[in-house]
Amino acid sequence: MGNKTHPKAMRLGYTADWESKWFSPREMPALIGEDFKIRALVKDTFRLAAVSWVGIERAGSYLRVNIHTARPGVVIGKKGVDIEGIRTRIESLTQRKTFINVMEIKSPELDARLVAEAIALQLEKRIAYRRAMRRAMERTMQSGALGIKVMVGGRLNGSEIARREWAREGRVPLHTYSADVDYGTCEAHTTAGLIGVKCWIFKKQHFVKTAKEFQQMAKAAESTETTKEALAAAAPAAPAPASEGGKTNADA
Repeated sequence: MGNKTHPKAMRLGYTADWESKWFSPREMPALIGEDFKIRALVKDTFRLAAVSWVGIERAGSYLRVNIHTARPGVVIGKKGVDIEGIRTRIESLTQRKTFINVMEIKSPELDARLVAEAIALQLEKRIAYRRAMRRAMERTMQSGALGIKVMVGGRLNGSEIARREWAREGRVPLHTYSADVDYGTCEAHTTAGLIGVKCWIFKKQHFVKTAKEFQQMAKAAESTETTKEALAAAAPAAPAPASEGGKTNADA
């Protein structure tokens, strides 16, 4: 798919889903800008809450915001104060009745955006980029991922000339549409300048791919049909139905 194509772009509608779910051809430009403002507001408000992505659903004058985070307690706040505050701000921004759902991410090591944020946070603390990348990759592979690729770019370690460095462990098949590849980016604000972090995580394969696996499925189906036919042949014959008077034909 190349370096210029978002791994999720060509998979939308097949193995990936949209983050915004609504349809309005007339108001589409305004609503797209509104979605951008809502996501920026949530990200800035909960900067330390490990928010991965924000799903937005619209139905008439109603708006639903689904916040996917690894720390739901930080988003909700004490007695729900923080969640109510963000709901009020979104309602004043959009002039719509807003409902907010907080979704917990149970495996943050398998979320590409959260992994990129973790690496960026370490770079801001002046940890060597190779060490930060290696730590993140080890944790992701231990969590059950099939592959991970991390790329950092900028004035690494304070060098005068910016460059890009990347590392990969396992396999990351970007050309395979049936592969579940998660992609995330983040930026680290360091004293030397801005350092960009990109992360690709290959989680699983959605569909059968090889001819050998198709043959195995066909053999399994044939054996199942053979078993059903054998059971049907070995089943005893059903008894003859009784007549209207309650007697069988033999009694008559």
